[in-house]
Amino acid sequence: MASDLYVSLSGQMAMEARLATLANNVANMRTGGFRAETVKFDTVMSDYNAARVNFAAVGATHIERTAGAVERTGNALDVAVVGDGWFGVQTPEGVAYTRDGRFTVSPEGDLTTLTGHGVIDEGGAPIQVAAAGGPIAIGADGTMRQDGRNVGVLGLFTLGADARLTRYGDAAFRSDAPGEPVVDRVTNGVRQGYREGSNVNPIKAITELIEIQRAFDSATRVVGDREEALSRAVRTLGAE
Repeated sequence: MASDLYVSLSGQMAMEARLATLANNVANMRTGGFRAETVKFDTVMSDYNAARVNFAAVGATHIERTAGAVERTGNALDVAVVGDGWFGVQTPEGVAYTRDGRFTVSPEGDLTTLTGHGVIDEGGAPIQVAAAGGPIAIGADGTMRQDGRNVGVLGLFTLGADARLTRYGDAAFRSDAPGEPVVDRVTNGVRQGYREGSNVNPIKAITELIEIQRAFDSATRVVGDREEALSRAVRTLGAE
Protein backbone atom coordinates (compact mmCIF):
# COMPACT_ATOMS: atom_id res chain seq x y z
CA MET A 1 0.00 0.00 0.00
CA ALA A 2 1.33 3.43 -0.97
CA SER A 3 0.66 4.87 2.48
CA ASP A 4 2.90 7.89 2.01
CA LEU A 5 0.80 8.97 -0.97
CA TYR A 6 -2.47 8.77 0.98
CA VAL A 7 -1.00 10.49 4.02
CA SER A 8 0.20 13.36 1.82
CA LEU A 9 -3.19 13.63 0.17
CA SER A 10 -4.95 13.73 3.56
CA GLY A 11 -2.54 16.46 4.64
CA GLN A 12 -3.33 18.46 1.52
CA MET A 13 -7.06 18.19 2.19
CA ALA A 14 -6.58 19.38 5.76
CA MET A 15 -4.39 22.30 4.67
CA GLU A 16 -6.87 23.24 1.95
CA ALA A 17 -9.62 23.56 4.59
CA ARG A 18 -7.39 25.67 6.81
CA LEU A 19 -6.33 27.81 3.83
CA ALA A 20 -9.94 28.52 2.89
CA THR A 21 -10.79 29.49 6.47
CA LEU A 22 -7.81 31.83 6.77
CA ALA A 23 -8.56 33.41 3.40
CA ASN A 24 -12.10 34.17 4.57
CA ASN A 25 -10.72 35.70 7.78
CA VAL A 26 -8.36 37.93 5.81
CA ALA A 27 -11.16 38.97 3.45
CA ASN A 28 -13.21 40.13 6.47
CA MET A 29 -10.51 42.03 8.34
CA ARG A 30 -12.54 45.23 7.93
CA THR A 31 -15.98 43.70 8.53
CA GLY A 32 -17.60 45.14 11.64
CA GLY A 33 -18.01 42.63 14.46
CA PHE A 34 -16.52 39.78 12.41
CA ARG A 35 -15.22 36.82 14.40
CA ALA A 36 -12.25 34.84 13.08
CA GLU A 37 -12.68 31.13 12.51
CA THR A 38 -10.09 28.41 13.02
CA VAL A 39 -10.04 24.76 12.02
CA LYS A 40 -9.27 22.03 14.52
CA PHE A 41 -7.19 19.14 13.19
CA ASP A 42 -7.23 15.54 14.32
CA THR A 43 -5.22 12.43 13.47
CA VAL A 44 -6.96 9.30 12.28
CA MET A 45 -4.96 6.23 13.28
CA SER A 46 -5.34 2.76 11.83
CA ASP A 47 -5.49 -0.27 14.11
CA TYR A 48 -2.19 -0.72 15.89
CA ASN A 49 0.18 -3.07 14.13
CA ALA A 50 3.72 -3.16 12.86
CA ALA A 51 2.89 -0.80 10.03
CA ARG A 52 0.72 1.79 11.75
CA VAL A 53 -0.25 4.72 9.52
CA ASN A 54 -1.52 8.14 10.64
CA PHE A 55 -3.74 10.26 8.43
CA ALA A 56 -4.56 13.94 8.84
CA ALA A 57 -8.25 14.75 9.23
CA VAL A 58 -10.11 18.06 9.39
CA GLY A 59 -12.00 18.41 12.65
CA ALA A 60 -14.62 20.92 13.75
CA THR A 61 -14.32 24.64 13.21
CA HIS A 62 -13.92 27.00 16.15
CA ILE A 63 -15.11 30.59 16.46
CA GLU A 64 -12.67 32.97 18.13
CA ARG A 65 -14.75 35.01 20.58
CA THR A 66 -12.11 37.54 21.61
CA ALA A 67 -13.22 41.15 21.21
CA GLY A 68 -12.18 43.19 18.21
CA ALA A 69 -10.72 46.69 18.26
CA VAL A 70 -13.18 49.48 19.09
CA GLU A 71 -13.05 52.80 17.27
CA ARG A 72 -14.98 56.04 17.72
CA THR A 73 -17.33 57.03 14.89
CA GLY A 74 -19.50 59.70 16.52
CA ASN A 75 -22.58 58.15 14.90
CA ALA A 76 -25.40 57.95 17.46
CA LEU A 77 -26.57 54.62 16.03
CA ASP A 78 -23.16 52.97 16.23
CA VAL A 79 -22.98 50.98 19.46
CA ALA A 80 -20.11 48.82 20.73
CA VAL A 81 -20.44 46.12 23.37
CA VAL A 82 -18.37 46.64 26.50
CA GLY A 83 -17.35 43.40 28.23
CA ASP A 84 -19.17 40.16 27.57
CA GLY A 85 -22.35 40.14 25.53
CA TRP A 86 -23.94 39.95 22.10
CA PHE A 87 -26.72 41.92 20.49
CA GLY A 88 -29.77 39.85 19.58
CA VAL A 89 -31.30 40.24 16.11
CA GLN A 90 -34.39 38.67 14.60
CA THR A 91 -33.82 36.80 11.33
CA PRO A 92 -36.10 34.63 9.17
CA GLU A 93 -34.39 31.60 10.75
CA GLY A 94 -34.82 32.82 14.32
CA VAL A 95 -32.70 34.87 16.71
CA ALA A 96 -29.06 35.41 15.81
CA TYR A 97 -26.33 37.10 17.82
CA THR A 98 -23.79 39.67 16.70
CA ARG A 99 -21.22 42.15 17.99
CA ASP A 100 -21.74 44.39 14.98
CA GLY A 101 -23.60 47.33 16.49
CA ARG A 102 -23.91 49.51 13.42
CA PHE A 103 -27.66 50.15 13.55
CA THR A 104 -30.14 52.14 11.53
CA VAL A 105 -33.81 53.07 11.78
CA SER A 106 -36.25 51.88 9.13
CA PRO A 107 -39.02 54.16 7.75
CA GLU A 108 -41.41 52.28 10.06
CA GLY A 109 -39.30 53.09 13.11
CA ASP A 110 -37.73 49.63 13.57
CA LEU A 111 -34.18 49.56 14.91
CA THR A 112 -32.32 47.27 12.52
CA THR A 113 -28.84 46.13 11.57
CA LEU A 114 -27.28 47.25 8.31
CA THR A 115 -28.52 43.98 6.80
CA GLY A 116 -32.12 44.79 7.74
CA HIS A 117 -32.58 42.44 10.70
CA GLY A 118 -34.57 43.82 13.62
CA VAL A 119 -32.72 44.43 16.90
CA ILE A 120 -34.45 42.95 19.96
CA ASP A 121 -34.57 43.76 23.66
CA GLU A 122 -33.70 41.25 26.40
CA GLY A 123 -37.25 39.88 26.26
CA GLY A 124 -36.98 39.15 22.54
CA ALA A 125 -39.32 41.97 21.44
CA PRO A 126 -38.37 44.24 18.53
CA ILE A 127 -37.17 47.71 19.40
CA GLN A 128 -39.10 50.58 17.84
CA VAL A 129 -38.45 54.30 17.91
CA ALA A 130 -39.98 57.34 16.24
CA ALA A 131 -38.61 57.35 12.71
CA ALA A 132 -38.96 61.12 12.44
CA GLY A 133 -38.20 61.77 16.11
CA GLY A 134 -35.21 63.44 17.64
CA PRO A 135 -31.75 61.99 18.27
CA ILE A 136 -31.50 58.75 20.22
CA ALA A 137 -29.39 58.70 23.37
CA ILE A 138 -28.13 55.29 24.54
CA GLY A 139 -26.85 54.87 28.09
CA ALA A 140 -24.06 52.55 29.19
CA ASP A 141 -26.68 50.05 30.37
CA GLY A 142 -28.38 50.02 26.96
CA THR A 143 -31.32 52.25 27.92
CA MET A 144 -32.54 54.22 24.91
CA ARG A 145 -34.14 57.66 25.18
CA GLN A 146 -35.68 59.81 22.47
CA ASP A 147 -37.38 63.18 22.94
CA GLY A 148 -37.05 62.80 26.71
CA ARG A 149 -38.78 59.44 27.00
CA ASN A 150 -37.60 55.84 27.26
CA VAL A 151 -38.07 53.95 23.99
CA GLY A 152 -36.43 50.63 24.88
CA VAL A 153 -33.39 48.81 26.17
CA LEU A 154 -30.89 47.13 23.91
CA GLY A 155 -30.84 43.41 24.53
CA LEU A 156 -27.47 41.95 25.51
CA PHE A 157 -27.03 38.19 25.70
CA THR A 158 -24.31 35.82 26.83
CA LEU A 159 -23.56 32.62 24.94
CA GLY A 160 -22.29 29.61 26.85
CA ALA A 161 -18.72 28.49 26.23
CA ASP A 162 -20.02 25.12 25.04
CA ALA A 163 -22.66 26.61 22.72
CA ARG A 164 -22.18 25.56 19.11
CA LEU A 165 -22.20 28.65 16.90
CA THR A 166 -23.14 28.62 13.22
CA ARG A 167 -22.17 31.61 11.12
CA TYR A 168 -25.11 33.62 9.80
CA GLY A 169 -23.97 36.17 7.25
CA ASP A 170 -20.67 37.92 7.84
CA ALA A 171 -20.87 38.94 11.50
CA ALA A 172 -23.81 37.13 13.10
CA PHE A 173 -24.21 33.63 14.56
CA ARG A 174 -26.98 31.20 15.32
CA SER A 175 -26.54 29.26 18.55
CA ASP A 176 -27.77 25.76 19.40
CA ALA A 177 -28.44 27.08 22.93
CA PRO A 178 -30.45 30.31 23.41
CA GLY A 179 -28.49 33.27 24.71
CA GLU A 180 -29.07 34.33 28.31
CA PRO A 181 -29.87 38.01 29.00
CA VAL A 182 -26.98 39.88 30.59
CA VAL A 183 -27.78 40.67 34.22
CA ASP A 184 -24.68 42.65 35.17
CA ARG A 185 -25.08 45.87 33.21
CA VAL A 186 -22.27 47.56 35.15
CA THR A 187 -19.38 45.40 33.97
CA ASN A 188 -21.09 44.53 30.70
CA GLY A 189 -22.79 47.27 28.75
CA VAL A 190 -22.58 49.36 25.61
CA ARG A 191 -20.86 52.47 24.34
CA GLN A 192 -22.67 54.83 22.01
CA GLY A 193 -20.82 56.41 19.11
CA TYR A 194 -18.34 53.56 18.79
CA ARG A 195 -18.10 50.48 16.61
CA GLU A 196 -16.30 47.18 17.11
CA GLY A 197 -14.24 45.86 14.24
CA SER A 198 -13.04 42.42 13.31
CA ASN A 199 -10.94 40.38 15.75
CA VAL A 200 -8.72 39.10 12.93
CA ASN A 201 -5.02 39.71 13.53
CA PRO A 202 -3.90 40.65 9.99
CA ILE A 203 -0.17 40.05 10.49
CA LYS A 204 -0.72 36.65 12.09
CA ALA A 205 -3.29 35.64 9.46
CA ILE A 206 -1.11 36.56 6.50
CA THR A 207 1.91 34.83 8.07
CA GLU A 208 -0.14 31.66 8.53
CA LEU A 209 -1.35 31.88 4.93
CA ILE A 210 2.26 31.90 3.71
CA GLU A 211 3.20 28.99 5.99
CA ILE A 212 0.25 26.88 4.85
CA GLN A 213 0.94 27.61 1.20
CA ARG A 214 4.54 26.44 1.61
CA ALA A 215 3.44 23.31 3.46
CA PHE A 216 0.88 22.58 0.76
CA ASP A 217 3.56 22.93 -1.92
CA SER A 218 5.81 20.51 -0.01
CA ALA A 219 3.00 17.95 0.21
CA THR A 220 2.34 18.40 -3.50
CA ARG A 221 5.98 17.59 -4.25
CA VAL A 222 5.73 14.41 -2.15
CA VAL A 223 2.68 13.31 -4.12
CA GLY A 224 4.41 14.12 -7.40
CA ASP A 225 7.55 12.19 -6.42
CA ARG A 226 5.49 9.19 -5.37
CA GLU A 227 3.52 9.18 -8.61
CA GLU A 228 6.74 9.41 -10.60
CA ALA A 229 8.22 6.46 -8.66
CA LEU A 230 5.10 4.38 -9.32
CA SER A 231 5.24 5.24 -13.01
CA ARG A 232 8.87 4.16 -13.22
CA ALA A 233 8.04 0.90 -11.45
CA VAL A 234 5.21 0.19 -13.88
CA ARG A 235 7.43 0.91 -16.89
CA THR A 236 10.24 -1.27 -15.52
CA LEU A 237 7.98 -4.21 -14.68
CA GLY A 238 6.12 -3.87 -17.95
CA ALA A 239 9.33 -4.11 -19.93
CA GLU A 240 10.35 -7.44 -18.33
